[in-house]
Amino acid sequence: MMSLYTATITLILVMDPLGNIPIFLSVLNNVDPKRRKLLILRETFIAFLILAAFLFFGKNLLEGMSISEPALAISGGIILFLIAIHMIFPPEFVSKESKTIGEPFIVPLAIPLIAGPSAMTVVILLANQNPHYLGRWLLALFIASAVCTVTLVFADFLRKILGDRGITAVERLMGMILTTMAVQMFLTGISAFFHI
Repeated sequence: MMSLYTATITLILVMDPLGNIPIFLSVLNNVDPKRRKLLILRETFIAFLILAAFLFFGKNLLEGMSISEPALAISGGIILFLIAIHMIFPPEFVSKESKTIGEPFIVPLAIPLIAGPSAMTVVILLANQNPHYLGRWLLALFIASAVCTVTLVFADFLRKILGDRGITAVERLMGMILTTMAVQMFLTGISAFFHI
């Protein structure tokens, strides 16, 4: 079973606040700096509420769709692995499609940049594998969301301090850590499926 520490780190990795810095700055480029912080607080809070909903009601969704725990673990491992590969080998530029006119609302900042498929999968997995520890997983989600919020609020400052290369280097390191977690999740799903 995951500990609070492991669950928190996993959620921080899949929410990828450092990797989202260039995209957030691009999307909010035309927004006043003071207003920008309020938007980030709003979007990260919305993302937290969405992930909390998946934490508490995701199991019902799985049961309704007849998805087994091994299938969830295997698919979760694959998704996390793909996210990790993207973190290790980031795109060279931010797509112009990420730029929006006016202030963004929910899309694309809250969903899918923060509360993306990988984060949703992780919270559903946590709740499904250990439903008696929902309080622990909610605390892990809260801490991870707080870290994500602080990182994005200080996005301009972090970009100046670390530079684009520094942010990329840290993200690749996080990607390496997430790769091992993804493989472990995949193997756990395989073991559960074959009753090893």
